[in-house]
Amino acid sequence: MRAIYVQTNDASDNAVVVFARDDEGGLRQAGTYTTGGKGSGEPHLPSQGSVVAEGGHLFVVNAGSDDVSVFALDGDEPRLMGRFPSGGAAPRSIAVHGDLVYVLNTAEPNVAGFRFADGALEALGSPRPAGTDPAQVAFSPDGGTLVVTDRADTIHLYPIDSEGRAGAPVSEPSSGATPYGFAFAGDTLVVTEAARAEIGAASASSYRLTGGRLEPVSRAVGDSHSEVCWAAIAGRFAYVTNFGDGTISSYAVGDDGTLSLAAATAAATAEGEKGIRDEAATADGEFLYALDADARRVFGWRVGDDGSLEPVGSSDGLPATAAGLAAV
Repeated sequence: MRAIYVQTNDASDNAVVVFARDDEGGLRQAGTYTTGGKGSGEPHLPSQGSVVAEGGHLFVVNAGSDDVSVFALDGDEPRLMGRFPSGGAAPRSIAVHGDLVYVLNTAEPNVAGFRFADGALEALGSPRPAGTDPAQVAFSPDGGTLVVTDRADTIHLYPIDSEGRAGAPVSEPSSGATPYGFAFAGDTLVVTEAARAEIGAASASSYRLTGGRLEPVSRAVGDSHSEVCWAAIAGRFAYVTNFGDGTISSYAVGDDGTLSLAAATAAATAEGEKGIRDEAATADGEFLYALDADARRVFGWRVGDDGSLEPVGSSDGLPATAAGLAAV
């Protein structure tokens, strides 16, 4: 089923809300499914990658019960396969590549690795430290490097060996202040920078990942908005959500990895109001969806060949604690 998945982050009974999407990108709520775990119960959970759909499965962190729920997406409804310890406390982000799963825990920051086999997560060994204020974890496209952004102006890189285990991290300084969310456009890493929440100072930077090190390409390209947090890629465009004022900015990503601001305001949920958060593009790059937690809605847009965003509607029914967003 083509769908959008969002978690409620409820402190007593976390659940996944499913929105079915039609051929034109429109959404309708199609059910709510318990994870069996507990969320943190807090609005505005830092949650880039807290809900991940990959390989016919849905992975959801339960930030309040320190575990991960896994659903099978092989029918009309998600089917809960199990709930597994996260390898730490307060998990907020998940990375998946093939049968490898890494969880970013944030209470005492670490990344914990697992092999996903026979419907279960099997621990790969001792977790690795993950800086002081980590925001997101994800794999490089080839699966050879695990990347963690750290809002303490650092990006951590972990080499992945042939057994799937993460090596000691290499820590690189970020090009801009407060690196937050990120996504890969081919072999280009695009990172958002919240600039310590300074009004109008949001930016994004690009890097090339070479030999386990980061090579900066474009440094701190501003979008004129505030508190940028999340990033998504559709085609050769990067879209970033500006939590501080309810807007989405777009960047063109050049073949050489350079970033250029395409539209300071490509779209908005409630322009001038805080709330827009997680976002994801569909695999074909045809649609972009974003969660506005304060409006308690998911919004959608059709992505134009020129990177423009055309609204296709929205759907409500979410709690103020809603977090994470995955699109299939």
